[in-house]
Amino acid sequence: MAQIRGTAGYNLGSSQNRFGPGPSYNNMKAEATNDPSPLDAIREQTSKIEDWLDTASEPIKPYIPAIGRFLIVVTFLEDAIRIITQWNDQLLYLHEYRHFPRGLNHLFLLTNVVAMIVCSTMVILRKRADQAVAGLLGVVITQALGYGLIFDLNFFLRNLSVMGGLLMVLSDSWVRKKFAPAGLPQIDEKDRKMYFQFAGRVLLIFLFVGFVFAGDWGWGRVVVSILGFVACVMVVVGFKAKFSAVMLVVILSIFNLLVNNFWTLHEHHPHKDFAKYDFFQILSIVGGLLLLVNMGPGQFSVDEKKKVY
Repeated sequence: MAQIRGTAGYNLGSSQNRFGPGPSYNNMKAEATNDPSPLDAIREQTSKIEDWLDTASEPIKPYIPAIGRFLIVVTFLEDAIRIITQWNDQLLYLHEYRHFPRGLNHLFLLTNVVAMIVCSTMVILRKRADQAVAGLLGVVITQALGYGLIFDLNFFLRNLSVMGGLLMVLSDSWVRKKFAPAGLPQIDEKDRKMYFQFAGRVLLIFLFVGFVFAGDWGWGRVVVSILGFVACVMVVVGFKAKFSAVMLVVILSIFNLLVNNFWTLHEHHPHKDFAKYDFFQILSIVGGLLLLVNMGPGQFSVDEKKKVY
């Protein structure tokens, strides 16, 4: 009895012949695989949609990076044109309301206009992306301080998203480099791309957070907020990030056309400039999402970990 009790639990000795072979590891694994988890079911369905999107977007796929870069900087180009066309009003505002000394307000506006035009052009042409992105990030920060909008929650969240788009430009430029800068080992360059890509993904979704907290609530807003929230979480964790980024592009584009339709407002309407500003800022975030669709979520993501395991 002791011998039987000692070997029965391990299929050892004569018990193997008496009761036949037990289930193998491969059979058990196959049975477990036949019962997919909800996450695997979602992954399968979204993979089919992604495959369809890849096929449908095949003709424009080579142009998506250029479109994305242009959309990211379009808000800076619009801002530069607005400052030039409203030069006297801008000077008066900075002097009277922000208490800029005369001369300093001229220098502030001129520096911002030159930086926005030059750096935006460099981003579009993919020239010196590191310096161009640093210049545009500097513009975002100095304008927030200069115009006193740094404590405006909606403005702050929108600009975080714009900064996320700029980080995606930076990551995209490093992806396209054939070699690392002199003196930097390849592993450091690879890690830098990974971290900046992750930071860009996280910052991109803050615009939608601002959208949730602004405006009046209705059934339509609730539905859009839920769908957008799910897509934002998927973007941040990198689970089917391409599919969720496309979903956000569609939601933001429809919202932009319906809500920020500045072209329907009268020339002297008090909200025309605000609607135009919001319209081009959302275009910039859409551009960042398009770069995410083109590049993928990077190594800091559920999608990439799934490939490894």
